[in-house]
Amino acid sequence: MSTREELAALRERLRREADGDGLGLTLLSAAIAAVLLSPVAWLFLRVTDIPTAEALSLLTAPSTTRVLTNSVALVATVTTATILLGVPLALLTARTDLPFRRFFTVVLALPLVVPSYIGAFAFVSAFGPRGVLADALAPLGVERLPEIYGLPGATLVLTLYVYPYVFLTTRAALFSLDASLVEAARTLGKGRVGAFREVTLPRIVPGIAAGALLVALYTLSDFGTPTIMQVDVFTSYIYVAYNGFAADQAALLSMQLLGVTTVILALESRIGQDDASAYASGGGGSATRIQLGAWRWVAALCCLVVAGLALVLPVGILLMWLFRGGLGYSGGGFEFELLFALNSIGVSAAAALVSVLLAVPVGYVAVRRASIPARLAERATYVGYAMPGVVLGLALVYFGVRFVPTLYQTLPLLVFAYVVRFLPQAVGTTTSSVLQVDTHLLEAARALGQSPGGAFRRVTLPLIWPGVLAGAALVFLTTMKELPATLLLRPTGFETLVSYIWRVQGAAYYGQAAIPALTLIVVSACSMAVILAQERR
Repeated sequence: MSTREELAALRERLRREADGDGLGLTLLSAAIAAVLLSPVAWLFLRVTDIPTAEALSLLTAPSTTRVLTNSVALVATVTTATILLGVPLALLTARTDLPFRRFFTVVLALPLVVPSYIGAFAFVSAFGPRGVLADALAPLGVERLPEIYGLPGATLVLTLYVYPYVFLTTRAALFSLDASLVEAARTLGKGRVGAFREVTLPRIVPGIAAGALLVALYTLSDFGTPTIMQVDVFTSYIYVAYNGFAADQAALLSMQLLGVTTVILALESRIGQDDASAYASGGGGSATRIQLGAWRWVAALCCLVVAGLALVLPVGILLMWLFRGGLGYSGGGFEFELLFALNSIGVSAAAALVSVLLAVPVGYVAVRRASIPARLAERATYVGYAMPGVVLGLALVYFGVRFVPTLYQTLPLLVFAYVVRFLPQAVGTTTSSVLQVDTHLLEAARALGQSPGGAFRRVTLPLIWPGVLAGAALVFLTTMKELPATLLLRPTGFETLVSYIWRVQGAAYYGQAAIPALTLIVVSACSMAVILAQERR
């Protein structure tokens, strides 16, 4: 047999072995996706137990209509406000001669490290009827401040803590834009506004839409902020209904909430398809920075105001409550224990570990097999990320009570909820890393006698390890902040940072929330280092 024939036979043998291994990995990936999708099925089964007449009565009740209206209004106002705030800030930091641009880029992205419910808690402490500002103005004869509660207050707080999604995705789109297109439009007589409207805006719309999607999903799924700001939305109403033993209404509202989530995803998908051709500009070239003149200092002041409201205010309020009560103060029997932080770290680390173990086969087979089943399995893992935490928690409560009572209110069920919610973060980083591995390296390892598993361990895994670790870090940090699923599924007596914060703020012992809240902010700040480090990529 000639050398050419031997090489052909070797390639054919390696291809057959790869097909066999790939089929096994595809089946494993599909099984993982099915498990992650199961909460939706359990919730659907719960709803089918409700008599049709009762279901129609609950769905058409005035309270249900009010909740739906409030939720849609909050999503619409917050999404609009974040676009109006995030896009100009992105343009200022990416395309103008704004002073201290790198500083402002970091500072304007940092509000993401503050959980929105901590921001809401700080705003109520500062601007509420008995807040710091009211106390300071009382000697001056100011008896009443504008109402902070309600839809306007919730919109303000959420906007300040989720606009960085639009800010960061718009900046990424601006960096991918071929600057020569803008310069060509200017040479053809277009002014700055005309060039932006006809050239820049159509090509950054997908980036804006991507950020707006994250904002809309976050706003729709947020539980803490609307509850603190006293706005009846899906999440808060579902939680109240569940605790009030109105399980049927909670289940129906959860299905409605999933329906609204599906509509939002469909709208974003349509926008992305409509603008895909505009977005594919190829990048390249560095844009001439817009000279703001004297307005550059006004723009810098605006950036400082946003950063002050979103960062300085909550940290300042927390520090004030901390030192006002004293570091060792424990009012109302709400004594903070180091065990609460260790509990948060333990379940978050467990969720991160399980997530990466599941993400590696899912991400690997999605890239290497590139088949429809493999891609569908990867896409299916993202359903949990779009599922609000309160809905996921309710579905798993039903599953535990109905099918496996021994799992109800146990740590494995709580960790499973975290994995369903945040696995896509690990899948995304793993998939990106696998795409960067040269397939010729794997073929060389196989030709040298390595088995498929050996080639993966010796070649692929070391190369994708940084991405796997980044995914684990993201899962860990977002799990630390998850509120509704923790409240619904944690074992009795198992206290975490977020559950402790929620308990003491509900009892108005604000000083007791300072230490765990500041701890969360510091830990969450680590995630921003990952985001900013990957921004240019």
